[in-house]
Amino acid sequence: MLSHIKIVLVETSHPGNIGAVARAMKNMTMSNLRLVSPKIFPSADATARASGANDILSAAEVYDSLSEAISDCQVVLGASARDRTISWPELTARECAEKFAGTGEGSKENVAIIFGRENSGLKNHELDCCHYLLRIPCNEDYSSLNLAAAVQVVSYELLVATGHKVESTIGDKDADPLASMAQMELFYEHLQQTISDIGFLHVDKTQSIMRRLRRIYNRVSLDTKELDILRGILRYSQNHNKK
Repeated sequence: MLSHIKIVLVETSHPGNIGAVARAMKNMTMSNLRLVSPKIFPSADATARASGANDILSAAEVYDSLSEAISDCQVVLGASARDRTISWPELTARECAEKFAGTGEGSKENVAIIFGRENSGLKNHELDCCHYLLRIPCNEDYSSLNLAAAVQVVSYELLVATGHKVESTIGDKDADPLASMAQMELFYEHLQQTISDIGFLHVDKTQSIMRRLRRIYNRVSLDTKELDILRGILRYSQNHNKK
């Protein structure tokens, strides 16, 4: 799905960060990881931090230079939080995703997204290789994201831009049909009778209170099972009041 986009890490100093990046990528269906002169790799720390994304690590390609790592790419973006003396065309993470992960022309090109060193980011001569400066909007007073977090944000935006959706299979979603209007009207009659029986409803306020109660339950869109539960509570309240 996102095979045309390469995540490139330049001179990563801590191998654990490489593993964390691999995990972030696999979460978002990305698989192409390229490493430029990592300080330590492969590493047990990287494997541990990958938390099961070992396939991303084992397939990662290691290069001696940035120029080699991006040689087959048509578009290159450099991630940076620091302002530069010379300006580059800028894209936010979301704009990048819309341009290169959606259905436009950019989705047909090989794209490299470069992330620099943990302590200093990308150098100016490395940004010279880039067509765009990639920004992640965040707190202006504290704009430095750790490496894996930055990759996670960008990867998430890329995945969303593809239109990828996963329906949850947890719980009883849509297991019961929504209550019909006829069923709801019977519920409202039952509700009005119950709150009258327990002494909550005053004759002069019946209409306004019931109107507000209708608004509450109409917002919820009750299903038949939920309606049965509520009516059971009403019956219990009525019986308890009689006792």
